[in-house]
Amino acid sequence: MAKKKGVRGVIKLRSTESHHVYYTQKNRRNDPNRLEMRKYDPTLRRHVLYKETR
Repeated sequence: MAKKKGVRGVIKLRSTESHHVYYTQKNRRNDPNRLEMRKYDPTLRRHVLYKETR
């Protein structure tokens, strides 16, 4: 029997200024819109905006 798809899914957060990617989870029922977060980019060594990609 196949495992059914849950509400929490793995998403990619891609940097807007480089090619760095963070992987995280989010609850699609509570937050159906795409995430935008300021996180640390180790390639640029500063905080930049990360946007959710699918």
